[in-house]
Amino acid sequence: MCILVVRVFLGILLCAPYQCLECPFGCECFAVTRTVKCVSKNLRAVPQSIPGYARTVIITGNNIQRIGPDSFTELENVTNLILSNNRITEVASRSFSALTNLRFLDLSGNQLALIHPEALSIAGSPLQELNLSRSLYNSTSLTDITTALRWGGLRGLLRLDLSGNHLALLPPGMFSHLPNLLHLLLLNNSLVAIYNGTFSGMNHLEVLDLTHNAFRTFRADALRELGKLGSVRILLGYNPYTCSCETLDFVVWLNNSWAQVADVDAVRCASPRGLSNMRLRGLQVQALGCGGPVQGEVTDLSLQTSYVFLGLVLGFVGMIFLFVLYLNRKGMKKWITDMRDACRDVLEGYHYRYEIDSDPRLGHLSQCPDTCIQIPTDTQLKQVTTSPPVNL
Repeated sequence: MCILVVRVFLGILLCAPYQCLECPFGCECFAVTRTVKCVSKNLRAVPQSIPGYARTVIITGNNIQRIGPDSFTELENVTNLILSNNRITEVASRSFSALTNLRFLDLSGNQLALIHPEALSIAGSPLQELNLSRSLYNSTSLTDITTALRWGGLRGLLRLDLSGNHLALLPPGMFSHLPNLLHLLLLNNSLVAIYNGTFSGMNHLEVLDLTHNAFRTFRADALRELGKLGSVRILLGYNPYTCSCETLDFVVWLNNSWAQVADVDAVRCASPRGLSNMRLRGLQVQALGCGGPVQGEVTDLSLQTSYVFLGLVLGFVGMIFLFVLYLNRKGMKKWITDMRDACRDVLEGYHYRYEIDSDPRLGHLSQCPDTCIQIPTDTQLKQVTTSPPVNL
């Protein structure tokens, strides 16, 4: 009897704060743990009568195709929302805006084909973890989720899971509006390269998972992009790396002590057959079939080769020029002689002109017209004075 009284009393205490709200059809409600579960009930929409005390809502394995702003109302206490494997194809604008205390959102295992740019927008940016693994339907969905991450105001997001989405590339600046992101999971995709600006704006990243993708090597620009992340814990294992001379930069990068590759033992050669399953870190340059021992020496050797080739070309051009001059030596000699004589005639003409212009006695002749009276010269005057007198 006492036990029954105690149970009734506890039931009253548990129900009083929440007014013993009814549980939605097809769901299970646990007031003690403040959890509501709607698992594999073939629901076509989010139940509208979820108790207000709920903090964790689990709706999985159903047939809910659309999420909208009216899907979650008066659920400001919900902190964890799991909507995985519901065949969701559309997430409308501000679908989760009523969940002002939402910390964890799981949309994994869906078929998201249409995502509104403000689908993830919540006032105050409370969201800290977002799981979108195995949820993007096609490449158009990647564009939509990129826009949603940019316009969602997710400055408080700490963990993002995009694994298993068959991603072949990442748009530059895709994560630039997630400045506080700590964990980025990109495993089980089809990524083949990393480009400049892929991880721009991620100044606090701690873990980057790139395992199980399609990377064959990381070129110099990709290594610079990874280097900008600082002391981040990077996972690069289980990719089909091709161990050839093109992998030299990657091997040198792995051998540096500052490269924080956490699963370096899993970074192994997939081809060629002779190097299959060999670790890239510590791999000898001779095994890659490269001539130079280190990256710096390879660069210097290429520069030296370029300079030698340039010198040979210039020398060949100079020899052709000298040979042409030799064949035309007689004509060149005549041309030089003619030029010398012409220059001499010009200089003598200038000299004669200078003497005429500098004589003050002849200065007025250049200004006198043809009708001017000619003044006799000194010689003519002398002849007049010395002539004999005329007898009258």
